[in-house]
Amino acid sequence: MLELAADLLPHLSVGESVAVVTVTRVARSAPRGLGASMAITADGSVIGSISGGCVEGDAIVLAHAVLADGVARGARFGFSDERAHAAGLACGGEVDVLAYVLRPDDEVARRALETAVRDERVTLALGIGTPHEGTVADASALSRIAAEALPELDAAGLLAETVPIADRTWLAVSRAPRARLIIVGAGEHAAALCRVASAAAYAVTVCDPWPLLATSERFPDASDIVVADPGEYLTSLAEEAGSVDARTAVCVLSHDERIDIPALHAALGMNIGFVGAMGARSTVEQRAIALRERGVTEADLARLHSPLGLDLGGSSPEEAAVAALAEIIASRYGTSGGPLRDARGPIHARGPGSPATPPIAAPTCSPL
Repeated sequence: MLELAADLLPHLSVGESVAVVTVTRVARSAPRGLGASMAITADGSVIGSISGGCVEGDAIVLAHAVLADGVARGARFGFSDERAHAAGLACGGEVDVLAYVLRPDDEVARRALETAVRDERVTLALGIGTPHEGTVADASALSRIAAEALPELDAAGLLAETVPIADRTWLAVSRAPRARLIIVGAGEHAAALCRVASAAAYAVTVCDPWPLLATSERFPDASDIVVADPGEYLTSLAEEAGSVDARTAVCVLSHDERIDIPALHAALGMNIGFVGAMGARSTVEQRAIALRERGVTEADLARLHSPLGLDLGGSSPEEAAVAALAEIIASRYGTSGGPLRDARGPIHARGPGSPATPPIAAPTCSPL
């Protein structure tokens, strides 16, 4: 439910209870993973999803039943030959869910939701078996938490993940701050990339030395707008503990060598996951020469994604933004970026760069 924090808090703040349906187990393939949640309000409004549409109707019925009597209950949705037309996942998978009521006086849940809204790391525990079923608890306060479980989530940089803890009747649901995208330059391509990346849940920072360009009117979706020399700004981030991590991407779009070269020099010296720069192939070659003269090694130059973006064929700022974000995502998850129809294996298989922990044994859920 942490991914729904911004939508849930207003309902709780006015004293309204909300039913939440959370995925507690996934078998084979499913559109969304463990911990994914949807909510149903008292007036019947639906917030979020657990499958992208396959089983939402049945989940809504389950949620209304929970709202009516306040009793948490589980269900299993999946596809089988015996019940091919029952509520099932088109991808052939199977999920267990738990429906429970989130009440306005649940201080533990509210604190966790408020922390998630602030885009800070937060972990809570959800009871999935008796006698805890439907209870939201402070994960750090539970006894017998596996010592390595929660730190592993931090190191992996998860957006959301669920692991079994304690006596296996609890799930630890964790949400990390959004991955960062730092855009150098405040032109039209930067504005388009900011819009696309924000929609993909990146926390976008736009940095440009010109205050007339770097404005909230031009970049309404940006989490932060910095009017400063980009090279100096990136250098300051490198010296600030915890400001960037392996999920951070830097894209240089300024088209000005006086800005590009110092910014790329600083970015390539940072411990981040992606550095990209827009430009023609001749520009890329000239940049490489200038960066070598500044002492950038061949190994670091090999990290530079330039020209930026996958080869999608588009040319407008919006199309270029989609191509750039596609390359960032493919690099983050360690995939080729090629068509799914040419790939083999599960569509939702985790690549080597995937921000997730290895598969775990299915947790014990209450009888279905």
